[in-house]
Amino acid sequence: MPSEATCMVCDRNAQQVPLLAIQFQDQSYWICPQHLPILIHKPEQLADKLPGVENLPHPEEHHH
Repeated sequence: MPSEATCMVCDRNAQQVPLLAIQFQDQSYWICPQHLPILIHKPEQLADKLPGVENLPHPEEHHH
């Protein structure tokens, strides 16, 4: 993970876009609002950046 906070998808930093910090499996990651829907709706697309995320329940499987 880079020392500077950058979006895990597009590598833009906080000088370019707002960044949201997330924690997953005791690791810290950053994601910009543009890519947050991927994390919410299609997390398996981030499997190369968030190992283990492919094991999360699919959105249609969780209920609010």
